[in-house]
Amino acid sequence: MSKEKLNILLAEDDLNLGMLLVDYLEAEGFNVKLCKDGELALKAFQSFTFDLCLLDVMMPKLDGFSLAKAVRLKDKNIPIIFITAKSLKEDKLKGYDLGADDYITKPFDEEELLWKIKAVIRRIPEAIYESKTEIISIGKFTFDFSNQSLTIAGKTKRITEKECDILRYLSSHRNHVIKREEMLKELWGENDYFLGRSLDVFITKMRKYLKDDSDLSIENVFGVGFIFNVPDK
Repeated sequence: MSKEKLNILLAEDDLNLGMLLVDYLEAEGFNVKLCKDGELALKAFQSFTFDLCLLDVMMPKLDGFSLAKAVRLKDKNIPIIFITAKSLKEDKLKGYDLGADDYITKPFDEEELLWKIKAVIRRIPEAIYESKTEIISIGKFTFDFSNQSLTIAGKTKRITEKECDILRYLSSHRNHVIKREEMLKELWGENDYFLGRSLDVFITKMRKYLKDDSDLSIENVFGVGFIFNVPDK
């Protein structure tokens, strides 16, 4: 497998468990994106490139089985592990029928989950991961995270690594309120006045880079943060 950190999509509506798993898995060397319901998880999956999905079966708005169906339409190879409070044989059979690679029933030990993740990853050909690139559609733009580029109408602009991180964060939270303090903690690891000013500078740059698509906008939400408005296709 590649030495680069693997990206895990964690769809779990129990935020206490979700945060516990995020802390544990990130300490084990993974990047983890936590989503509190199926709809948010699907939007994240459509905006990012992930290497593995951990999907809770019982979630609001879109359950884990329905989410898995949508995931499989886009990526037939990505590993899926279902997390559930149920141990019914019918549920497990349904999960495997949808293409699940494994199943874990609550309550479970974090080390057991880690073992399952590593076992699933070992079964996936390395070429699948090496061939993945993170290319995101943002309005009329094509954002290539790996190559740090923004392209529109055949014109490509290179942007910095930090600008890529910020644009990817904005894109993954598109059309939703983004809290400044959460964005700062996610991208810089802390929230303070000077980092906030630096973020404002980057937001100004993002607006400049995206101005060629008039349907895109980064809206200020007074006292809270931003909304990255991207029209639905």
